Amino acid sequence: MRPILALCASTPDVPLLAPVLSCYQAQQILDAHTTGEKSVSTSLDLGLSQVVLSLAADSIQMPDGSWLPLAGLQEITANELACYVVKNGALRRIEIFSEAFDRYYSLMPTPGAPTMLISGIPMHRIKGTDPYRDTLSKIKAAAPVVGQVLDTTMGLGYTAIEAARTADHVTTIELDPAVLDICRQNPWSVSLFDNPRITRLIGDAYEVVADFDDETFTRIIHDPPMFSLAGHLYSGAFYEQLYRLLRPSGRVFHYIGDPASRSGRNTTRGVIRRLKESGFRRVVSRPEAFGVVAYKS
Repeated sequence: MRPILALCASTPDVPLLAPVLSCYQAQQILDAHTTGEKSVSTSLDLGLSQVVLSLAADSIQMPDGSWLPLAGLQEITANELACYVVKNGALRRIEIFSEAFDRYYSLMPTPGAPTMLISGIPMHRIKGTDPYRDTLSKIKAAAPVVGQVLDTTMGLGYTAIEAARTADHVTTIELDPAVLDICRQNPWSVSLFDNPRITRLIGDAYEVVADFDDETFTRIIHDPPMFSLAGHLYSGAFYEQLYRLLRPSGRVFHYIGDPASRSGRNTTRGVIRRLKESGFRRVVSRPEAFGVVAYKS
Protein backbone atom coordinates (compact mmCIF):
# COMPACT_ATOMS: atom_id res chain seq x y z
CA MET A 1 0.00 0.00 0.00
CA ARG A 2 1.55 3.29 -1.04
CA PRO A 3 1.20 6.35 1.20
CA ILE A 4 -1.46 8.91 0.45
CA LEU A 5 -0.87 12.43 1.70
CA ALA A 6 -3.84 13.63 3.71
CA LEU A 7 -4.55 17.34 3.83
CA CYS A 8 -3.87 19.15 7.06
CA ALA A 9 -4.35 22.61 8.57
CA SER A 10 -7.07 24.94 7.29
CA THR A 11 -8.89 22.62 4.88
CA PRO A 12 -12.43 21.22 4.70
CA ASP A 13 -10.98 18.15 6.43
CA VAL A 14 -10.98 20.02 9.76
CA PRO A 15 -13.85 18.47 11.77
CA LEU A 16 -16.81 20.52 12.99
CA LEU A 17 -17.53 18.65 16.20
CA ALA A 18 -20.97 18.02 17.60
CA PRO A 19 -21.32 17.67 21.39
CA VAL A 20 -19.83 14.45 22.74
CA LEU A 21 -20.88 12.83 26.01
CA SER A 22 -19.71 9.83 28.00
CA CYS A 23 -20.86 8.16 31.19
CA TYR A 24 -18.88 10.69 33.25
CA GLN A 25 -20.77 13.75 31.97
CA ALA A 26 -24.11 11.93 31.74
CA GLN A 27 -23.92 10.87 35.39
CA GLN A 28 -23.03 14.42 36.41
CA ILE A 29 -26.12 15.74 34.64
CA LEU A 30 -28.40 13.07 36.10
CA ASP A 31 -27.09 13.76 39.60
CA ALA A 32 -27.92 17.46 39.19
CA HIS A 33 -31.41 16.55 38.00
CA THR A 34 -31.93 14.25 40.98
CA THR A 35 -31.08 17.04 43.43
CA GLY A 36 -33.53 19.41 41.72
CA GLU A 37 -31.04 21.72 40.03
CA LYS A 38 -32.32 23.90 37.17
CA SER A 39 -28.95 23.98 35.41
CA VAL A 40 -25.70 22.07 35.43
CA SER A 41 -22.10 22.82 34.50
CA THR A 42 -20.66 19.99 32.47
CA SER A 43 -18.48 19.24 29.46
CA LEU A 44 -19.58 18.55 25.91
CA ASP A 45 -16.05 17.78 24.70
CA LEU A 46 -14.98 15.04 27.11
CA GLY A 47 -13.50 17.32 29.73
CA LEU A 48 -11.69 19.92 27.65
CA SER A 49 -14.10 22.75 28.52
CA GLN A 50 -17.22 23.46 30.56
CA VAL A 51 -20.66 24.78 29.61
CA VAL A 52 -23.82 25.50 31.60
CA LEU A 53 -26.94 23.66 30.38
CA SER A 54 -30.56 24.13 31.40
CA LEU A 55 -32.44 21.22 32.97
CA ALA A 56 -36.14 20.52 32.55
CA ALA A 57 -38.34 17.84 34.11
CA ASP A 58 -37.38 15.14 31.63
CA SER A 59 -34.67 16.60 29.38
CA ILE A 60 -31.64 18.86 29.08
CA GLN A 61 -31.23 21.70 26.60
CA MET A 62 -28.21 21.51 24.30
CA PRO A 63 -26.37 24.59 22.99
CA ASP A 64 -28.14 24.35 19.60
CA GLY A 65 -31.51 24.68 21.34
CA SER A 66 -32.50 21.01 20.99
CA TRP A 67 -33.54 18.94 24.00
CA LEU A 68 -31.95 15.63 24.92
CA PRO A 69 -34.26 13.32 26.91
CA LEU A 70 -32.89 12.20 30.25
CA ALA A 71 -33.58 8.64 29.11
CA GLY A 72 -30.77 9.16 26.63
CA LEU A 73 -28.41 10.08 29.45
CA GLN A 74 -29.40 6.90 31.26
CA GLU A 75 -28.47 4.97 28.12
CA ILE A 76 -25.04 6.60 28.16
CA THR A 77 -24.39 5.85 31.84
CA ALA A 78 -25.27 2.21 31.20
CA ASN A 79 -22.34 1.90 28.77
CA GLU A 80 -19.04 2.86 30.37
CA LEU A 81 -17.07 1.84 27.28
CA ALA A 82 -18.66 4.21 24.75
CA CYS A 83 -18.74 7.89 23.81
CA TYR A 84 -21.77 9.39 22.11
CA VAL A 85 -22.29 12.23 19.65
CA VAL A 86 -25.40 14.30 20.40
CA LYS A 87 -27.21 15.83 17.42
CA ASN A 88 -30.77 17.13 17.19
CA GLY A 89 -31.69 15.41 20.43
CA ALA A 90 -30.49 12.00 19.25
CA LEU A 91 -27.50 9.88 20.28
CA ARG A 92 -25.00 8.04 18.11
CA ARG A 93 -22.10 5.95 19.36
CA ILE A 94 -18.65 6.87 18.06
CA GLU A 95 -17.67 3.63 16.35
CA ILE A 96 -16.84 2.20 12.96
CA PHE A 97 -16.10 -1.18 11.43
CA SER A 98 -13.19 -1.35 8.99
CA GLU A 99 -13.93 -3.81 6.22
CA ALA A 100 -10.42 -3.31 4.86
CA PHE A 101 -8.79 -4.66 8.02
CA ASP A 102 -11.71 -6.53 9.64
CA ARG A 103 -11.45 -4.42 12.79
CA TYR A 104 -13.99 -2.64 14.94
CA TYR A 105 -12.99 0.74 16.35
CA SER A 106 -14.76 2.73 19.04
CA LEU A 107 -13.99 5.68 21.30
CA MET A 108 -13.79 4.71 24.97
CA PRO A 109 -14.01 7.34 27.72
CA THR A 110 -11.70 7.68 30.69
CA PRO A 111 -11.66 10.36 33.43
CA GLY A 112 -9.22 12.21 31.14
CA ALA A 113 -8.63 11.84 27.41
CA PRO A 114 -10.49 8.98 25.72
CA THR A 115 -8.74 6.00 24.23
CA MET A 116 -9.67 3.95 21.21
CA LEU A 117 -10.74 0.33 21.42
CA ILE A 118 -9.44 -1.81 18.58
CA SER A 119 -11.65 -4.90 18.51
CA GLY A 120 -12.15 -4.41 22.24
CA ILE A 121 -8.49 -3.76 23.16
CA PRO A 122 -7.49 -0.28 24.44
CA MET A 123 -4.72 1.31 22.40
CA HIS A 124 -3.38 3.28 25.40
CA ARG A 125 -2.40 2.42 28.93
CA ILE A 126 -5.32 3.19 31.24
CA LYS A 127 -4.40 1.31 34.42
CA GLY A 128 -2.92 3.80 36.88
CA THR A 129 -2.74 6.48 34.20
CA ASP A 130 -4.80 7.92 31.34
CA PRO A 131 -4.19 8.10 27.59
CA TYR A 132 -2.76 11.60 27.59
CA ARG A 133 -0.44 10.99 30.54
CA ASP A 134 0.60 7.81 28.75
CA THR A 135 1.42 9.95 25.72
CA LEU A 136 3.37 12.46 27.80
CA SER A 137 5.55 9.68 29.21
CA LYS A 138 6.53 8.67 25.66
CA ILE A 139 7.26 12.26 24.68
CA LYS A 140 9.37 12.76 27.81
CA ALA A 141 11.37 9.61 27.04
CA ALA A 142 12.26 11.01 23.60
CA ALA A 143 12.89 14.56 24.85
CA PRO A 144 13.85 17.03 23.68
CA VAL A 145 11.36 16.53 20.87
CA VAL A 146 12.66 19.00 18.30
CA GLY A 147 13.25 19.37 14.59
CA GLN A 148 11.56 16.97 12.18
CA VAL A 149 9.65 14.22 14.00
CA LEU A 150 8.20 10.96 12.70
CA ASP A 151 5.29 9.34 14.54
CA THR A 152 5.03 5.89 12.98
CA THR A 153 1.53 4.96 14.22
CA MET A 154 -0.99 7.78 14.51
CA GLY A 155 -4.02 6.28 16.27
CA LEU A 156 -5.94 9.13 17.89
CA GLY A 157 -3.05 11.47 17.15
CA TYR A 158 -2.10 12.34 20.72
CA THR A 159 1.61 11.70 20.12
CA ALA A 160 1.67 13.87 17.00
CA ILE A 161 -0.27 16.63 18.72
CA GLU A 162 2.01 16.72 21.74
CA ALA A 163 5.20 16.43 19.68
CA ALA A 164 4.07 19.37 17.51
CA ARG A 165 4.18 21.65 20.55
CA THR A 166 7.99 21.72 20.38
CA ALA A 167 8.96 20.18 17.02
CA ASP A 168 9.37 22.08 13.77
CA HIS A 169 7.14 19.55 12.03
CA VAL A 170 5.58 16.16 12.72
CA THR A 171 4.77 13.50 10.13
CA THR A 172 2.39 10.84 11.40
CA ILE A 173 1.36 7.59 9.68
CA GLU A 174 -1.94 5.72 10.08
CA LEU A 175 -2.56 2.29 8.62
CA ASP A 176 -6.36 2.32 8.48
CA PRO A 177 -8.34 5.24 6.96
CA ALA A 178 -11.28 4.23 9.18
CA VAL A 179 -9.35 5.49 12.20
CA LEU A 180 -9.56 9.02 10.81
CA ASP A 181 -13.35 8.78 11.14
CA ILE A 182 -12.95 8.21 14.88
CA CYS A 183 -10.41 11.03 15.15
CA ARG A 184 -12.73 13.50 13.43
CA GLN A 185 -15.34 12.88 16.15
CA ASN A 186 -12.92 12.97 19.09
CA PRO A 187 -12.58 16.43 20.67
CA TRP A 188 -9.09 15.55 21.88
CA SER A 189 -7.93 14.93 18.29
CA VAL A 190 -8.89 18.29 16.75
CA SER A 191 -5.31 19.59 16.56
CA LEU A 192 -4.44 16.62 14.38
CA PHE A 193 -6.42 18.36 11.63
CA ASP A 194 -5.91 22.07 12.24
CA ASN A 195 -2.23 22.25 13.23
CA PRO A 196 -0.13 23.23 10.17
CA ARG A 197 2.91 21.55 11.73
CA ILE A 198 1.30 18.11 11.42
CA THR A 199 1.17 16.08 8.21
CA ARG A 200 -0.87 12.87 8.11
CA LEU A 201 -0.06 9.95 5.83
CA ILE A 202 -2.13 6.83 5.19
CA GLY A 203 -0.40 3.50 4.70
CA ASP A 204 1.56 0.73 6.37
CA ALA A 205 4.50 2.37 8.15
CA TYR A 206 6.72 -0.50 6.99
CA GLU A 207 6.13 0.57 3.40
CA VAL A 208 5.73 4.31 3.89
CA VAL A 209 9.13 4.86 5.51
CA ALA A 210 10.88 3.49 2.42
CA ASP A 211 9.85 6.67 0.56
CA PHE A 212 11.59 9.06 2.97
CA ASP A 213 15.09 10.36 2.25
CA ASP A 214 18.05 9.42 4.41
CA GLU A 215 18.51 11.42 7.62
CA THR A 216 15.12 13.13 7.37
CA PHE A 217 14.13 13.03 11.04
CA THR A 218 15.58 14.23 14.33
CA ARG A 219 13.25 12.12 16.47
CA ILE A 220 11.15 9.04 15.79
CA ILE A 221 8.40 7.85 18.12
CA HIS A 222 7.52 4.26 17.37
CA ASP A 223 4.43 3.00 19.20
CA PRO A 224 3.33 -0.08 17.25
CA PRO A 225 0.42 -2.41 18.04
CA MET A 226 1.29 -5.54 19.98
CA PHE A 227 3.77 -7.90 18.35
CA SER A 228 1.07 -10.45 17.46
CA LEU A 229 -0.77 -7.83 15.36
CA ALA A 230 2.19 -6.08 13.70
CA GLY A 231 5.31 -8.23 13.96
CA HIS A 232 6.83 -6.59 10.88
CA LEU A 233 7.07 -3.31 12.81
CA TYR A 234 9.37 -5.08 15.29
CA SER A 235 11.63 -6.53 12.60
CA GLY A 236 15.30 -5.85 12.00
CA ALA A 237 14.48 -4.72 8.46
CA PHE A 238 12.14 -2.04 9.79
CA TYR A 239 14.66 -0.91 12.41
CA GLU A 240 17.26 -0.55 9.66
CA GLN A 241 14.89 1.87 7.92
CA LEU A 242 14.45 3.87 11.13
CA TYR A 243 18.22 4.05 11.53
CA ARG A 244 18.56 5.26 7.92
CA LEU A 245 15.94 7.96 8.45
CA LEU A 246 17.52 9.40 11.58
CA ARG A 247 19.92 12.28 11.46
CA PRO A 248 23.22 11.93 13.34
CA SER A 249 22.61 12.12 17.12
CA GLY A 250 18.93 11.38 16.54
CA ARG A 251 16.96 8.98 18.67
CA VAL A 252 14.00 6.60 18.56
CA PHE A 253 11.58 5.98 21.38
CA HIS A 254 10.13 2.49 20.92
CA TYR A 255 7.06 1.59 22.99
CA ILE A 256 7.01 -2.13 23.78
CA GLY A 257 4.71 -2.86 26.72
CA ASP A 258 4.85 -3.63 30.41
CA PRO A 259 8.49 -4.54 31.14
CA ALA A 260 7.37 -6.34 34.31
CA SER A 261 5.26 -8.83 32.37
CA ARG A 262 6.74 -12.02 30.94
CA SER A 263 5.78 -11.12 27.37
CA GLY A 264 7.09 -7.58 27.85
CA ARG A 265 10.46 -8.83 29.09
CA ASN A 266 10.81 -11.29 26.22
CA THR A 267 9.79 -8.76 23.59
CA THR A 268 12.11 -6.12 25.05
CA ARG A 269 15.12 -8.44 24.84
CA GLY A 270 14.42 -9.17 21.18
CA VAL A 271 13.81 -5.50 20.36
CA ILE A 272 17.08 -4.39 21.96
CA ARG A 273 19.03 -7.09 20.15
CA ARG A 274 17.55 -6.21 16.73
CA LEU A 275 17.98 -2.48 17.28
CA LYS A 276 21.68 -2.98 17.99
CA GLU A 277 22.05 -5.28 14.99
CA SER A 278 20.46 -2.52 12.88
CA GLY A 279 23.13 0.01 13.81
CA PHE A 280 21.96 1.54 17.09
CA ARG A 281 24.94 1.20 19.45
CA ARG A 282 23.22 2.57 22.54
CA VAL A 283 19.77 1.37 23.62
CA VAL A 284 18.46 2.53 27.01
CA SER A 285 15.51 1.00 28.83
CA ARG A 286 12.78 3.47 29.87
CA PRO A 287 10.50 1.32 32.04
CA GLU A 288 8.39 4.28 33.20
CA ALA A 289 7.32 4.75 29.56
CA PHE A 290 7.11 1.00 28.84
CA GLY A 291 9.77 1.22 26.16
CA VAL A 292 13.37 1.84 25.15
CA VAL A 293 15.28 4.73 23.55
CA ALA A 294 17.76 3.91 20.78
CA TYR A 295 20.44 6.48 19.91
CA LYS A 296 22.16 7.00 16.59
CA SER A 297 25.82 7.92 16.91
